[in-house]
Amino acid sequence: MTEICRNKKDIAKKLTAQVKKLRQCRKCRKMHPPVVSGGAVVSKVLLVGQAPGDKEPKLGRPFAWTAGKTLFRWFNTAAGMSEEKFRASIYMAAVCRCFPGKNPTGGDRVPSPQEVLNCSVWLKRELDILKPALVIPVGKLAITQFIPLQKLDQIIGRKFAVTCDKHSFDLIPLPHPSGASPWHRKEPGRSLLKRALKLIVKHPEFP
Repeated sequence: MTEICRNKKDIAKKLTAQVKKLRQCRKCRKMHPPVVSGGAVVSKVLLVGQAPGDKEPKLGRPFAWTAGKTLFRWFNTAAGMSEEKFRASIYMAAVCRCFPGKNPTGGDRVPSPQEVLNCSVWLKRELDILKPALVIPVGKLAITQFIPLQKLDQIIGRKFAVTCDKHSFDLIPLPHPSGASPWHRKEPGRSLLKRALKLIVKHPEFP
């Protein structure tokens, strides 16, 4: 067995244990388990979403509904990559892994700072295990875990060199593919999104 194969086997074992522990997490009383996980995919590319909606826990996977259809369409258009290949070759995480519940005024509730902090241990562990070369944060909540909050038109379409928890990697942010947000469907969002996807697809670690 080569050194590369041994490393991948060791990483897969650690990820499997991580996912098992993650699914048992019940730290946040206002969250709605079960925990949503993308599975133990060994990858140098890490995609970080915000939090699952109400459909993802029932279907058992992240980006399983409307926003997911848009996200996977982006990558299919940019790289000819199917949803199945994406899920099988890129580790999919999130800032919070449980559905936060509905906001009384409409839409999904934004996770509280304490809930984000509670869940941050899982993302930190995934960075430790995977040591990704490329991180793709999707949406403002995910982006701000790595770089300061700015207007989307100042960060989408750019690549950043980031060091987080002693790990250095490239960061290429994407807007959230929510149907509620028109940003990615009009200019300059449409052009900046295309630029960001082009940067991701050209990255040497992108499958």
